[in-house]
Amino acid sequence: MLRSARAITILVLLAAFGIGGCMQDQIDANKQELSEQRAQLADLQREVAALKTRNAANTYSTAPPAPGACDPAVMREATRKGGERMAAGEVKSAFGYYQDAVTACPQSAEAQLNLANIYETMGDHAAAMEHYRLAAAASGPQADAASVDKARAALQRFGG
Repeated sequence: MLRSARAITILVLLAAFGIGGCMQDQIDANKQELSEQRAQLADLQREVAALKTRNAANTYSTAPPAPGACDPAVMREATRKGGERMAAGEVKSAFGYYQDAVTACPQSAEAQLNLANIYETMGDHAAAMEHYRLAAAASGPQADAASVDKARAALQRFGG
């Protein structure tokens, strides 16, 4: 009987240590996974910070300028981004940028021409004609000859 009690005690102790060992393995695995997740989170936080910094450097105001005024820096940036979006096949996104360019410099032949071209691409010929006319009628420092000529050619193509 004493041997049975001792054997049972030993079995109980072995079982306890065996279960404890399994639980410790699980705890260690959980700690390892937590450590990996913390590293991933730190990487993502660095990426977000880098994106915020990059986006802050690429922002511009879309507030309308004073009547007759032009913000050429905003127009150039909006035109550049619009061109990138068009090249990527993102017409709606490009449209928004080209609208920003016209808002920044409403008298710019280039800005009006780009907006007219995108209206034509979208099938809105009436709006395209309106902006081709504005581009063709541009004068002064915002009327580059190439854009005015392209607008006039488009008007002739449309019969207007």
